[in-house]
Amino acid sequence: MKKHILGFAATAAFAILAAVPAEAHRQWLLPSATVLSGDDVWVTVDAAVSNDLFYFEHFPLRLDDVKAWAPDGSEAKIENAATGRYRSTFDVHLTQKGTWRIASVAEMLTGSYALNGKRERLPRGTTAANLAEKLPAGATDVQTAEASNRNEIFVTVGAPTTTVFEPTGKGIELVPVTHPNDLYAGESATFQFLLDGKPAAGLPVTVIPGGIRYRDQLNQIDLTTNAEGKVAVTWPEPGMYWLNVTTPRGPRGAAGEDAAPARRASYVTTLEVLAP
Repeated sequence: MKKHILGFAATAAFAILAAVPAEAHRQWLLPSATVLSGDDVWVTVDAAVSNDLFYFEHFPLRLDDVKAWAPDGSEAKIENAATGRYRSTFDVHLTQKGTWRIASVAEMLTGSYALNGKRERLPRGTTAANLAEKLPAGATDVQTAEASNRNEIFVTVGAPTTTVFEPTGKGIELVPVTHPNDLYAGESATFQFLLDGKPAAGLPVTVIPGGIRYRDQLNQIDLTTNAEGKVAVTWPEPGMYWLNVTTPRGPRGAAGEDAAPARRASYVTTLEVLAP
């Protein structure tokens, strides 16, 4: 496999969109609640990139790609959106009973091309669909790597439903064996992950409880999906948890940077675990 040369701009964009190692910055969506009831229900969501979960201290998550889907699968409106210095925030009016999905999904290309005897980097915002128009005339030896990044949360009004979990076949997706809004401390939950529509076997799964700022230990849980793409998590205590699944990084490049694999995917979700 050819090595792909990644520039600073592409790397910076990918760092914000993709999940990152445990010691680095993490992106997240944090709902005001995940289990609700009533007839006129709203959820407020904070969105940020930070070291500490879930504390605003680094960078706001941009809302350009954030969308919401109602329990019947229809797209819903993002309301009252605002972006500040350290976080973004928005509301969703939950007008239907059942489980809602709120997600930021990004498909992008990273890589480089040759032009006039020099290697140039693909500009930010390059995708498979617009690659031809992003390349200048005379570009040759185009080398690309696909990146699929999904950051999503689930909120349920009344009884849980499953329509919003219908896979799209793109990137890493969660298929619940245990519903993500039915989690309790001391109990085990099982999730299945798909990669491009197929069971994502052998992928590392990282689970970290929120409140890192207020304890000495990270309390990270490291797991691996089985042959069916499934993983079981036992929740040690109530609270909000950050869960990340990602494809492995490529080999180290000659310049000390990670060489991008031909396909890289990342998945992030925030889960609320309730007291039994």
